[in-house]
Amino acid sequence: MFGVRGSTGIVSDVVHRIRQTLSLHGVRVQNINIGGGVGGEIPDNKRLQYALQHIHGIGRAKAHHIVCELGVENKFVKDLSKRELYSLRELLSKYMLGNDLRKCVEKDIGRLVSIQCYRGFRHMDGLPCRGQRTHTNARTRKSRPGFNSSR
Repeated sequence: MFGVRGSTGIVSDVVHRIRQTLSLHGVRVQNINIGGGVGGEIPDNKRLQYALQHIHGIGRAKAHHIVCELGVENKFVKDLSKRELYSLRELLSKYMLGNDLRKCVEKDIGRLVSIQCYRGFRHMDGLPCRGQRTHTNARTRKSRPGFNSSR
């Protein structure tokens, strides 16, 4: 009746709706798309300060600063008005977040590798590059798949 193209459009629409309202063990989880070039979604069942930390590049201090700068109390994201969401998007557009931040860090590391400096070599070898001790520590940075360090 619909053909292949019509059925795939219906399936993708259903998958999109399921992804937006996902039910996990009776708890309804919804995300609010920030958009505006940020490229992140924040959960609407948490308070604003904690929900902002789900965006790559926002930690506790920056989330607190953003909430104070917005001038709204730390209420649930689902209770924010359209105007408050718009001002949140405008405020977040000032920061480098999400995929832009990842690309910038990757480009900076690539520059260190290309000029063959000490930090670039440490990044290539997968070792800590800020002077940390590696004899007894740095287990997470040194671990490689298939590498057995029992000596």
